[in-house]
Amino acid sequence: MREKELKKRAERGENDVKGKEKRFEHWQIIAAYLVIYDIFAVNFSYFLGLLLRFDFSFTKIPTEYIHAMLRFAPIYTVFCLAVFWVLKLYNSLWAFASYTELNHILLASIITTLFNVGITMLCKRMPASYYIVGAVMQFCLITGIRFGYRYITLERTRMAQVRKEQNHTNGRNIMVIGAGDAGKNLVRELKTSRRINGTPQCIIDDNRNKWGRNIEDVPIVGGRASIFSAVEKYQISTILFAIPTASAEAKREILNLCKETKCELKILPGAYQFVQGEVSLAQIKDVTVEDLLGRDTIQVDMEQIFQYIKGKTILVTGGGGSIGSELCRQIASHEPKQLILFDIYENNAYAIEQELRRNHSELNLVTLIGSVRDSRRLNQVFKKYKPDIVYHAAAHKHVPLMETSPNEAIKNNVIGTYKTAYAAMQNGVKRFVLISTDKAVNSTNIMGASKRLCEMVIQSMDAVSKSGRMDLLPLLHGHRDNAEELAKQAEICLKKAEKEQTDGKDSETMGNTARLKIESIKNRERTGTQFVAVRFGNVLGSNGSVIPLFKKQIEAGGPVTVTHPDIIRYFMTIPEAVSLVLQAGTFAWGGEIFVLDMGEPVKILDLAKNMIRLSGLTPGEDIEIQFTGLRPGEKLYEELLIDEENKKETKNKRIFIGSPRMMETEQFSELIAELDHAAFSEDPNIREVVKRLVPEYTYKQTNQQTK
Repeated sequence: MREKELKKRAERGENDVKGKEKRFEHWQIIAAYLVIYDIFAVNFSYFLGLLLRFDFSFTKIPTEYIHAMLRFAPIYTVFCLAVFWVLKLYNSLWAFASYTELNHILLASIITTLFNVGITMLCKRMPASYYIVGAVMQFCLITGIRFGYRYITLERTRMAQVRKEQNHTNGRNIMVIGAGDAGKNLVRELKTSRRINGTPQCIIDDNRNKWGRNIEDVPIVGGRASIFSAVEKYQISTILFAIPTASAEAKREILNLCKETKCELKILPGAYQFVQGEVSLAQIKDVTVEDLLGRDTIQVDMEQIFQYIKGKTILVTGGGGSIGSELCRQIASHEPKQLILFDIYENNAYAIEQELRRNHSELNLVTLIGSVRDSRRLNQVFKKYKPDIVYHAAAHKHVPLMETSPNEAIKNNVIGTYKTAYAAMQNGVKRFVLISTDKAVNSTNIMGASKRLCEMVIQSMDAVSKSGRMDLLPLLHGHRDNAEELAKQAEICLKKAEKEQTDGKDSETMGNTARLKIESIKNRERTGTQFVAVRFGNVLGSNGSVIPLFKKQIEAGGPVTVTHPDIIRYFMTIPEAVSLVLQAGTFAWGGEIFVLDMGEPVKILDLAKNMIRLSGLTPGEDIEIQFTGLRPGEKLYEELLIDEENKKETKNKRIFIGSPRMMETEQFSELIAELDHAAFSEDPNIREVVKRLVPEYTYKQTNQQTK
């Protein structure tokens, strides 16, 4: 149905970005023709029923029947047109008509027939054949004209494909989208360049004032509604999109139309080429899935981010990963005092280090190798570099692999987060931002459950930070090397709390019970580290994304594997997600779980089909799609908010604050110490320990998991 909506929008024949005044849109003209046809069809149908009753002899029809029909015909006609309009029989995309449209026609026929029976009873009861034949004939005429158009369209497309295959030549026929300056320059180069084996045959532009004119003897044949007919007429094999200034919505709609033609698609990347006079074949690139996302590019307040980051020392853990490396890229462009890249994988760290040094020669960059599991290494880094802000992106994220190694997920994700947050609090970090995931919500896998635990660690740490009660935090594996020093710090914290209690300050949270509710406080000027988390879904192009997998499978000739036909996921591009993470960090008071609005979810099956089409191939014909079944711990859909969360708005409509279930700090500290012991002792029942901490975590016990 998505294609229908896109086609419907396309047929409106909108003017280009220059904002020319619209005349009649294409779909409105078609609708007018259908209205005229329907007026004839509904009246002829019932007249035919009356005529049939009297052996097709008009003179035999009693005059009272004729007079009655003439009296109620105008009322019935108006009623039919109204019903047809409400049921979208005038603005549907009939070139792609399906069962939905057929059901609408059937429903309209039932409603109008019942109305006809009712109104005729007020004027003159008609013969039974009048109602039966009239209703059947009306349904056939209304259906025939609409689905006949679909059949003709499909047949023309099929014949065009046959002719194209029969008359195939080495040279390509090219269509250019856009008759502006960029399109003009591109057509001129296509006509003269020897670097491409093809010839521009036609130009598409939504500006009606340009229709029928020529650029370099290449005709401008119409707007986006003319794409399909032009592809057939000129036997187009390649479409070049040359509107650098087009809005994201307009570009997406046009590209989706082009995608259905099965032509090779290429696009001019951006407006700067035109501004700089660089519009040429060299700037044309393949259309990507990102170009076809069902929404506009997400915008953030870059000035706010700039002021937040400028002049600060920033540490990014997992800086060589997909999210971590993009964090480093965007942070590097906002003039930090120093950027510290921390990762255990030296190859990834080295790659992003070299990229940053090439693109930001003035950047004060430090690349360090180390593990978030290593308390001594973390303390050394924090003491030496004194970061102001920490973005914690280090994590094991692969769901199936973590199902077979659950203890590793806990060690790296949960204990690693705890140790990094502990070191941050010890060393006076101002803000700590955890990168979380939608898989943390009602998780069915250990990876997601571990990330929910990471969020709980952040909430607990924030409560401890604002109270100054570090004595409540357990000494986990590896912390014990500094046990003496930490014990002294805990004693100081305890004495401070007792003094504040004696002075009557914050007795609710500083009492002898040492019970702290995890909650945010609205005090930006507070001392101590502000801990927050940012939760979002999948990102296109990440190491674990299906996009790289689909590309490799298509290059190998298929099949493309999808786990389930109904599986859906939320998607963002990596730059979008990171920009929102950075802005969410500027909204932090401490203790929040920020949730990113990622728009409508995307069907993985549709994503696979788009990838195949963008490769110039046909799903199910050139490349098969196979369903492999859900993997261990995998859900059909992911959620961004758990049931008990009530999201709150922020200044950015794409960023919300969730209110997940809270746990008292003392209780959580006891359980996290137990979890640490279970993970490092390779407890085969680690999931049971996790379940006590995260009650919403559900899992299916397997033989493999018990070994």
